Amino acid sequence: MSELDHPVIDADNHYYEALDAFTRHLDPVWAQRTVQWCDIDGRKYHVVGGRVSRAVTNPTFDPIARSGAMHDYFRGNPDGRDPLSFLTEREPIRPEYRDRDARIAVLDQQGLEACWIFPTLGMIYEELLTGDPEANCVMFRAFNRWVEEDWGFSYRNRIFAAPYITLADPDWAVVELEWALDAGARLIVTRPAAPTTVLGRCSPFDDRYATFWELLDESGVPLVLHAGDGGVSSNGYAPDGFSAAFSDGFKPSIKFFAIEQAVKDWLASMLLENHLARYPNLRIVSVENGAEFLPDLFRKVRSMARKMTGYFAEDPIELFRRQVWINPFWEDDVVEVVDLMGADRVVFGSDWPHIEGMPQPLDYLPEVKELPPADQRMVLHDNALDLITARPA
Repeated sequence: MSELDHPVIDADNHYYEALDAFTRHLDPVWAQRTVQWCDIDGRKYHVVGGRVSRAVTNPTFDPIARSGAMHDYFRGNPDGRDPLSFLTEREPIRPEYRDRDARIAVLDQQGLEACWIFPTLGMIYEELLTGDPEANCVMFRAFNRWVEEDWGFSYRNRIFAAPYITLADPDWAVVELEWALDAGARLIVTRPAAPTTVLGRCSPFDDRYATFWELLDESGVPLVLHAGDGGVSSNGYAPDGFSAAFSDGFKPSIKFFAIEQAVKDWLASMLLENHLARYPNLRIVSVENGAEFLPDLFRKVRSMARKMTGYFAEDPIELFRRQVWINPFWEDDVVEVVDLMGADRVVFGSDWPHIEGMPQPLDYLPEVKELPPADQRMVLHDNALDLITARPA
């Protein structure tokens, strides 16, 4: 599969945030409650909510490990290398990681028609401010204005950046969603987590979010559940909190299952609360959460449906297959995911240029070689294009 007879859209690209991504549009009076920079022993760190964040080793991303640096590790580490040895080589940050015109040129080189592009730090900072919902909203309002300014929501109809909407305040979420839709957003992104409001944690499907879901349903714009810090507790088995610093070395931990657990809980709650039946035009896309949880999710929801006679007006798994799209990890069995979901509900994403992603996006092609050509085209292009095509109710 060195050549394709159709274009490709990568549904999981990332930028590395500019140094002022969180502060350029932030009123300075909010600095102490949101994001500031500090220097410790000659290194720069973010202070988030008044605490130094070590969620990533170097939030300036300069220098940075090369794209796909840990590809062989996630392939099964065939040479038995120390995981940390994959990260020893660094390079100066590349223009395409922060500049949209440079990224367009790279899309051409990579053979991509377009990409969906998501935050890096933005996917993990909401959890750091869970104790201050107001600050969370202020921070992401500023962040989204930076996203629009630096990347645009449909730049040259090739780069589709997603504004991040926290559900920390139901009213704010509605206002921010209205702004994003008016600004031409083709995707919305959030983390798979139960939001923390001033009243405490609650389900994202609680009635207080009805206006948000109604607006999203009417718009037809997809909501992307992207992997991040979902606040999943290790219940004492390991330290809680996202970290890519590996200061204590790299060793197995149940924290490695947190991404899967977060999205599985979110999607299961969505089904068990009959959310899709209430909002039939809603489109949900799970990105960079993998797909190994799907068989177990389907089994358990089906079991619940059999026991709760009359609760579900329609088979919840069929609703799931109608309104949910899955982006498998490249190391997942993509053919199995297509069998579970249907080829029209699976999207390709490379996670470029993150270290755990593909060195180059089209390195993904061997993962779909067993699919019929029509299914390959849906996974690699048509499904992603359909999702970013307006489909209002």
